[in-house]
Amino acid sequence: MTINFEEMLPKITEFLKSEAKTETVVGAQFQLGEFSCVPVIRVGMGFGSGGGEGEAPNKQGHGEGMGIASGMGVEPIGFLVSRGEEISFISTKVKSNFAGIFEKAPELLEKYLEQQKMKKKEAATV
Repeated sequence: MTINFEEMLPKITEFLKSEAKTETVVGAQFQLGEFSCVPVIRVGMGFGSGGGEGEAPNKQGHGEGMGIASGMGVEPIGFLVSRGEEISFISTKVKSNFAGIFEKAPELLEKYLEQQKMKKKEAATV
């Protein structure tokens, strides 16, 4: 059994790269009233490999084995919010997430609540 790690690693890396996108985790950039909101993520990756072979103690057999593994962690950490020339970052890690939103962008929350009311009104008329 032969595994070519030099060929496998780029394939695994390309797969992880294609999956570790903001769009696949929390969605794409969106507009909320006059605010542009861009989700931000944190990505961590790890790789490991190993192999070995050997003879049975009584010389009645031979064994070999190899393995390769990778892992990825993706976590949403916040939003870049812009309005005109103003840009701010709203973290999802604030102890009181709603308090952080109120402090940094009260208009954003107001617009969000207005949109929710409109959706409820539209759903009630259907």
